[in-house]
Amino acid sequence: MKALITGGAGFIGSHLAERLVQGGHEVTAIDDLSTGSLANLAAVSQNPKFRFVLDDVRNEETVHLLVEQCDVVYHLAAAVGVQLIVDRPVHTIETNIHGTEVVLSVANKFRKKILLASTSEVYGKSEKVPFREDDDTVLGSTRFSRWSYACSKAIDEFLGLAYHQQYDLPVVVARFFNTVGTRQTGQYGMVVPRFVERALKGEPLLIYGTGEQCRCFADVHDVISGVTALMDHPDAAGRVYNIGATAEISIEALADQVIEMTGSKSKKKSISYEEAYGRPFDDMMRRVPCLERMKETVGYEPTLSLTQTLESIIAEQRQRLGSRS
Repeated sequence: MKALITGGAGFIGSHLAERLVQGGHEVTAIDDLSTGSLANLAAVSQNPKFRFVLDDVRNEETVHLLVEQCDVVYHLAAAVGVQLIVDRPVHTIETNIHGTEVVLSVANKFRKKILLASTSEVYGKSEKVPFREDDDTVLGSTRFSRWSYACSKAIDEFLGLAYHQQYDLPVVVARFFNTVGTRQTGQYGMVVPRFVERALKGEPLLIYGTGEQCRCFADVHDVISGVTALMDHPDAAGRVYNIGATAEISIEALADQVIEMTGSKSKKKSISYEEAYGRPFDDMMRRVPCLERMKETVGYEPTLSLTQTLESIIAEQRQRLGSRS
């Protein structure tokens, strides 16, 4: 099988590329490196079954050429990370919506199966947990730029499902919940790598808001298993699937666990959202997925605990920080 991964140099995309190459597949990754990194692809960069293309998924000419040459498309390219979304809302909206428009249009032309990456953010501020794929969404005011990301990915979902309904294009929508693991950067607001890096440096762990917000963190290797299983399933197209884990932890408890596991002398420091982001910010207290559809369809169940994932992240960060000294 020949697979095209948009956003292939990103955190999730690079892990997916590695998994597919290890499985004997030919992989082409396209990425503009705005948030991804060639270092993420070190494990596959010299493999003859792997090819990297430096370009933007909004470049229809390049996407046309690459989709024509592949069998399936994993569309992961997007503007991600709360900090990036708050700082560059125009970039977020244009990248997420127009990039998906281009990829879906070309995939439809060549009748290629496509997995469209979405996000748990589309559930917004809904308090009906666990979140089920067909639940209503509850988004905040347009004055909060963070909801532009949720809206842009919801538009992506609508468009992908419309292509399936109108043209019978095999489109699978995967809603990723908080995915963590090695290669993830805290530069754009991701809390786990940010906490780990600060703990290893002995710096205060900055907790935004009350710290009572709860999240379910899934290891990227489990998520990749779910993604590839969906793409391989003949009847997965035309539906939305939550992918993640269901074990909840508060952000303050996460900070405590990171401090304990790193043996750090770091302290916790609470700051307001406005202080963190420089403007008012809207958040949700709980984000818990229902995974019944994934389990029924492909037998998906997360296998790696947060502790196991943190161990690998801490080891990677220790090595990276050690190499700088």
